[in-house]
Amino acid sequence: MEWTNKKILVVVAHPDDELLGLGATIHRLVRQQGCTARAVILGEGITSRAAVRDLEQWAAELRVHRGNIGRAAEAIGYASTGIYDFADNRFDSVDLLDLVKVVEQEKEAFQPDIIFTHHGGDTNIDHRRTFEAVITGTRPLPGEPMRTIIACETPSSTEWQAANYPNPFLPNFFLAVAEEDVAAKIAGMEAYEFEKRAYPHPRSPEALRIQAQRWGVVIGQPFAEAFMLIRHIG
Repeated sequence: MEWTNKKILVVVAHPDDELLGLGATIHRLVRQQGCTARAVILGEGITSRAAVRDLEQWAAELRVHRGNIGRAAEAIGYASTGIYDFADNRFDSVDLLDLVKVVEQEKEAFQPDIIFTHHGGDTNIDHRRTFEAVITGTRPLPGEPMRTIIACETPSSTEWQAANYPNPFLPNFFLAVAEEDVAAKIAGMEAYEFEKRAYPHPRSPEALRIQAQRWGVVIGQPFAEAFMLIRHIG
């Protein structure tokens, strides 16, 4: 696959999802291939930690969370971000069409060559709905310009799905990354004050490095990230 100077749209559910499964890859593609990447974050990502969604109660945290998006984007090399406020872990209460319209609007405005999004079998309902919205918003109708869709894993969601769930993450596409790309991913994750965790949590710096080494071993490289190629029209 040719990556040089491509425009990459990353459509995810929550702040930190734009780097957990593919942060090292985006850093490498921006650094090495001259790609331009935009992250679209559909949900506010925090209010589900209370029994009732009360935006006033979480106003201070939401301001911090949005500020952290900018710090993480700078660490990875995202050229821009689109930030929305769909209710955290409640995407199943939103009409799918509302999510699709955002995907379509972002696609039309940015004109990407490639879209990365969540794996459609994740534990998190918001991830699954985001995947559905991307697939729906990029149907291969006559004239549809989007030709490549790639799904990424999200540590602390993808691997926590039940083993007998009918849609497992079975990577068939890998990108080797360098140690500096993994370091950038970890730095981006550490920018998220409410999301970073201590080892052995999957979002900890140690675990993210181990995951990159694990996929590197699979393909005979020091580090890598793993994906599922959903659609590629050559």
